[in-house]
Amino acid sequence: MFALVDVNNMYVSCERVFRPSLNGRPVVVLSNNDGCAIARSNEAKDLGVKMAQPWFQIRHLERQAGLIALSANFELYGDMSSRMMALAAQYAPRQEVYSIDECFLDFDGMRGDLVAIGRDLRATVLQWAGLPTSVGFGPTKTLAKLANHVAKTADRKPGSYPEQLAQVCNFGEMTKRQLDWVMSKTEVGDVWGVGRKTSARLNDGGIRTVLDLVNANAATLRGQFSVVLEKTVLELRGTSCMDVDDAPAANQQIMCSRSFGSAVTELTELREVVSQFASRVAEKARGQQSVAGAVHVFITTSPFRKNDRQHSGSATMPLVRPTGDTRVLIAAAVRALEGVYRPGFNYVKAGVMLVELQPEGQEQSELDLFSGTEERETPAPQRDRAQLMGAIDELNRRFGRGAVSVASAAQHSEGGGGYMARQERRSPRYTTRLDEIPTARA
Repeated sequence: MFALVDVNNMYVSCERVFRPSLNGRPVVVLSNNDGCAIARSNEAKDLGVKMAQPWFQIRHLERQAGLIALSANFELYGDMSSRMMALAAQYAPRQEVYSIDECFLDFDGMRGDLVAIGRDLRATVLQWAGLPTSVGFGPTKTLAKLANHVAKTADRKPGSYPEQLAQVCNFGEMTKRQLDWVMSKTEVGDVWGVGRKTSARLNDGGIRTVLDLVNANAATLRGQFSVVLEKTVLELRGTSCMDVDDAPAANQQIMCSRSFGSAVTELTELREVVSQFASRVAEKARGQQSVAGAVHVFITTSPFRKNDRQHSGSATMPLVRPTGDTRVLIAAAVRALEGVYRPGFNYVKAGVMLVELQPEGQEQSELDLFSGTEERETPAPQRDRAQLMGAIDELNRRFGRGAVSVASAAQHSEGGGGYMARQERRSPRYTTRLDEIPTARA
């Protein structure tokens, strides 16, 4: 038996933990540069705000309906997610963190009232992290995901499903007749893995509900669509095709990219941006105990600025030997940038990607006879470099990101330039920055 634990409206819920005045009010969280809505409270959904809808299209609701818009605060959301995941992990032997707001729990071999366990889990996360959740149980991951959808929908839209299925829903305790009824009331597009285009094609073929999909011929669906949809049907029928992945594989590529708050034309500013991005991906690589064999950098202008000359440049800089050293990766990224930069263009986005990743300790030693001095690694032993990077990572975890950084990246601190992404409405990072911690006055 699997459980899918999902935070309701994650980003908005994180904001409400520290600002209770937002409860019951329409709230949206905006993307980088405050461009579009990436999270909506139920009240905002009721106003008709769509996911990814541009802010300029809904700005009028701020005045007309009291809509509150906040800039994304990913540092806060990530920390709150870690707290929630740690609490949920206590309830089952195995956990798979599926996304920032969702995790699967494997209850295989455990006995007891799962609905009661789910309600206790909800109460614990709400009390200790302040986040409202929905919990769905099922004999497969797809059924658990669908049960979670039913639990969330029954809570938000009373009457859509029986009241007892709200907040916590267990498909495992239902009879076949009861489960068929629930599936007949659920659109096929609500199934995990059935996208909008696939849903439209299924509807054209007369498959409109989940029950229709369950009763369809799996082999025919495989021929018309893919083996993935066939596995989805098998999972909906109770045959488990996916296990909980409690030890996910390391990423094969790591990227950091951002759009700028205003166009950047000078190479000096781009160096600062690229250095900051290289520092971030280097930290992520060390976090999964990987080293990179090459660094890829890109810069681009905006195709929407019709009066601007257009240029998109990218380059991959191979390294003499794989490394996770921030200093080496920044140096390679800057060299790649200098090779693609062209003066006189209004660049609006840049990115740095680490490629050819491999586990630490597997790099092959070699003689370096031909590279220039600027490409040679520092003479310090590899162990000393690893200890230095480890110390930097620990200080940044303890005192907040950017507490210690390479000098070229330090210039690109928040508020340090007009090219920073717009975050005019960002809330404080309450849980990760000492200078932004909430205070109470007597």
